[in-house]
Amino acid sequence: MAQSKFYVVWQGLKPGIYTSWEECRRQVSGFENARYKSFRSQEEAERAFLDNPWKYLTIKKESGKAVGPPDSGIIKESLAVDAACSGNPGLLEYRGVYVADSREIFHMGPLEEGTNNIGEFLAIVHALALLKKQNQQVPVYSDSMNAIKWVAKKKCNTKLEQSDKNRILFELIARAETWLQNNSYQNPVLKWETKQWGEIPADFGRK
Repeated sequence: MAQSKFYVVWQGLKPGIYTSWEECRRQVSGFENARYKSFRSQEEAERAFLDNPWKYLTIKKESGKAVGPPDSGIIKESLAVDAACSGNPGLLEYRGVYVADSREIFHMGPLEEGTNNIGEFLAIVHALALLKKQNQQVPVYSDSMNAIKWVAKKKCNTKLEQSDKNRILFELIARAETWLQNNSYQNPVLKWETKQWGEIPADFGRK
């Protein structure tokens, strides 16, 4: 009996995880710059789907030199999110920006007594909920691995304590966690590679 495989489609007609080559092929056949790969286990596939595809894809070589993917691997049809916090805790803002033209899609805050990690978490969930409502399956970029892991685990793992000042912020956290627990999504959540690409397009420019 042939060993089953799981096929991750990061960029195709409908990004997601598929259990047969035929299903995967329908998503990527004829799709320009399709990005996909097979994995031996569902766990590996799920982990890869939430990660940067270029960690798993082979980069072709020409004349013995490694050649990077087009546009250094940045998917222009995507949302980038970021947060800014004045103090820790302090006044918190987060926003989402369309990567192709740097257009701001949403902006929340300022919210009192927040942290940057909380803002990054809320920004990713805000983007996922908005994209699902609009039936768009484009990727979401974040430069925070902590926030990406929190979203994958469906839990904002903050050590910040709730107070009267940040009550609204904790209501947003609870709402985000509930959304993650009750909804599925096909959008890859990818790590923005700041060292390679510079600051994420949603950066507030306050460093």
